[in-house]
Amino acid sequence: MTKPSDTVAPHPIDVVVPKQASGTRLDRFLADHLAQFSRSRLQQLIRSGAITLNAKSVRPRDVVRTGDTIRIAEPAVERSNLRSENIPLEVLFEDDDLIVLNKPAGLVVHPGAGHQEHTLVNALLGHCRSLSAIGGEERPGIVHRLDKDTSGCIVVAKNDETHRALSTQFADRTVNKVYLALVAGTLRKTAGSIDANIGRHPVHRQRMSVNRTRGRAARTDYNVVATADGISLVECQLHSGRTHQIRVHLHHIGHPVLGDKLYGRKTVSGFARQMLHAWKLGFQHPKIGEWKQFRAPVPEDFRAAMPDVKLA
Repeated sequence: MTKPSDTVAPHPIDVVVPKQASGTRLDRFLADHLAQFSRSRLQQLIRSGAITLNAKSVRPRDVVRTGDTIRIAEPAVERSNLRSENIPLEVLFEDDDLIVLNKPAGLVVHPGAGHQEHTLVNALLGHCRSLSAIGGEERPGIVHRLDKDTSGCIVVAKNDETHRALSTQFADRTVNKVYLALVAGTLRKTAGSIDANIGRHPVHRQRMSVNRTRGRAARTDYNVVATADGISLVECQLHSGRTHQIRVHLHHIGHPVLGDKLYGRKTVSGFARQMLHAWKLGFQHPKIGEWKQFRAPVPEDFRAAMPDVKLA
């Protein structure tokens, strides 16, 4: 297995543009088809020349056509300057290929602007002998992310093969992702599906919003577990993985997540963080082929808000 600090160039990835994607922007096409890369990472690779279109340099806004060949040739991962830290981790499962954790609210997943230390990655560097290098120097092992203030299940890859296999499952939407959310108000229907495209907010660039014409397809199924004192506990199942998807969809139907400073400012009072918990996570183990299902215990702040609701 590969240390994240080793200098290793990942194998190039070749993608042929299918007919149905013709006319799409390059960066958007890649973001839709390569779940292992964030959109910002793809744009960085394009700017550095690591991504080519029909063996020619490209720009993020360039349009792809049927039959075009895109090559992603990531450079060797530079020796990491990230510091390992002895941060306690709640491990739900671990073997030689991956680790599943219950991430606490308040913990940033990976280093970035304003967070160069005290992140989940720093904790992983102190806990794991190896992590995959696909995510780059600042995101070793990170297959998917949770917001800083979202608690619950997250899976991390210890090698590149596992990372790619898990990323494919996320991209193919075969991963089972179930969240719990405490929201404002009483929902009109006790169960339903929110099928609404999500894109960048046209004015507030830090936010996402429902955009029926230019957004990317997103679907969230929900079921109301309990309602009391103007608060509803809602179980949400994701069928896509758009940025802030549950927060945006619940805000869109008029029931923002409690404590959400970005989408539910009027509901922040009384809650130290956004009340969103990645409750269940299921996927096929890449090496042994077994279906694995994990459940992160419901955090105490959820139980305190609705003490009479019994959840395993």
